[in-house]
Amino acid sequence: MADDVSCVRTSSGALGGGLFLAVVSAASFGLSGSLARGLLSSGWSPGAIVLARVGLAALVVAPFAAVSLRGRVRQLRAQAHVVLVYGVLGLAGAQFCFFSAVAEMDVAPALLIEYTAPAAVVVWLWVRRGQRPRPYTLTGAGLAAAGLVLAVDLLSGADLAWSGVAWALGAMVGLTAYFLISADTDTGLPPVALTGAGLVLGTITLLALAAVGLLPMHATLEPAEYTTGRVPWWLPVLLLGLVTAALAYTTGTAASRRLGSRTASFVALLEVVASVGFAWLLIDETPTAARTTGGLLIIGGVVLAGLDDRRPGAAGANAALSPAIVGYRSGTRSRSSR
Repeated sequence: MADDVSCVRTSSGALGGGLFLAVVSAASFGLSGSLARGLLSSGWSPGAIVLARVGLAALVVAPFAAVSLRGRVRQLRAQAHVVLVYGVLGLAGAQFCFFSAVAEMDVAPALLIEYTAPAAVVVWLWVRRGQRPRPYTLTGAGLAAAGLVLAVDLLSGADLAWSGVAWALGAMVGLTAYFLISADTDTGLPPVALTGAGLVLGTITLLALAAVGLLPMHATLEPAEYTTGRVPWWLPVLLLGLVTAALAYTTGTAASRRLGSRTASFVALLEVVASVGFAWLLIDETPTAARTTGGLLIIGGVVLAGLDDRRPGAAGANAALSPAIVGYRSGTRSRSSR
């Protein structure tokens, strides 16, 4: 059955649809930084922004998740441990760790460390599944890494702190878990169900962190200011919840199902490119030549990594999360299968 799934996933139709969804997800995620900047300038804390973003997304996606789970509640219960890891580590954990990292160090190196997740996915699939990375993938990873260094402007100098590096590595682990679990088809859960349940659990986790004081919360009703002018505070909050979370996570999970965790994680690097573009449009951060070059290298790396899926023998190279990751037992998989 796994071979059949891999063949379907690597068909031209699945790849085309998956790439479209992955690009939509990356672009949606890329909008979040610029929108958040306006709220930060008006007095919002990072914790309040991320809680509003994830909580609103949970409210939007949860009803659709409930509809998709009709007749599949038993599958949700059987895969509760997977959904828990996805929501707590892949969604809430990744964001909490990233914001904690940028509180200790510059944003650029924190972003660079977090986005070593595609390399972590490749290594995990190699070690756990014996899926040795192919030449195009390795070359694409090298180009994307060089592009990331330029795109986040790391060469201009950055403030590093070991505590910040540790938090950024935590964000990378969370992001890696997100890609691997999103691509897993053995759970039997529809993508929207997994996303909705994960967002609800992520919201609960963020509320718990706020309650114990680990996630400072403060917000204002002051307008947010962007290059295009001042807008009421609720407009960027709505866009953060509806576009950069609900749409981004739903399309991202669906893309991972079609592309597999490895290719989806590489395409997600386009978020950095999108972030630069939206920063130019909304907060007047003109991209430098280095950032433009970096964006082109990232795109080249994504294309090269994606080419492996069209080469003979690529079927199975994009396999989803190993059952060993989440402790599947053969009985559990049987109950969750169609």
